[in-house]
Amino acid sequence: MNAESDERSEVADQAAPASATGESDRVERELGSRAPGFIKASKALHLSWQVGVFIVGLGVVIAGVLMLVLPGPGWLVIFGGMAIWATEFVWAQLVLRWTKRKVTEAAQRALDPKVRRRNIILTTVGLVIMAVLAGIYVWKFGLAMPWKISE
Repeated sequence: MNAESDERSEVADQAAPASATGESDRVERELGSRAPGFIKASKALHLSWQVGVFIVGLGVVIAGVLMLVLPGPGWLVIFGGMAIWATEFVWAQLVLRWTKRKVTEAAQRALDPKVRRRNIILTTVGLVIMAVLAGIYVWKFGLAMPWKISE
């Protein structure tokens, strides 16, 4: 958990500065701790800062995982917890960079006219199938609801 290790510079050298869209002029943020200078100055204070950031991030990630099965924006909260971790830990920064790159690539693919046309066709076919199935249900069983409201 030591943010002052030499591994950070090695990882920073390996990280690609160009984004998925081909923008090579965009500068990536430096890897490593973003704690204030007075916290980094003391090793004990910095370690306690890292533990605190880890616990807060873990709580947010756990809340996001719970929201996957309960009502709530689960994935958004999980990525929020990862962003909290990324303020202090290099591994979380690399995961977020990878995620941003993949999301950007997916957005670019979704804007491709051929992919959009395919998605529109598949959505239309799915809606037609659902409408036909709903029509068959109403024709066979009528519009009677499966519960009794009057009682």
